Amino acid sequence: MAESLIGIVVHQWQKAGAALLALSGGGLSVGDTIRIKGHTTDFTQTVRSMQIDHEPVDSAGPGDEVAVAIDDRVRVKDSVYLVSADSTPGPWGFLKRLFGTRS
Repeated sequence: MAESLIGIVVHQWQKAGAALLALSGGGLSVGDTIRIKGHTTDFTQTVRSMQIDHEPVDSAGPGDEVAVAIDDRVRVKDSVYLVSADSTPGPWGFLKRLFGTRS
């Protein structure tokens, strides 16, 4: 599983189960898998719903601040990563990362 940093947590609503994410390194869509990692936080979840300015949206891009429903507690300044499946299944993905691609 490859991960790429797409933003940080800038606010959290613990009782409502939501967090405000500032996206800087990539886009985010409903159905994407994200990993939220900080000093005491580390969990992975699927994005079920997103809002920008109290309006439901299906996707957001770099520069947007988006509210996302979350499953666990997050903290301000936690990093948000987009998790994507490796395109090469099995042991070949490991070998490709170890030795690189040859042409």
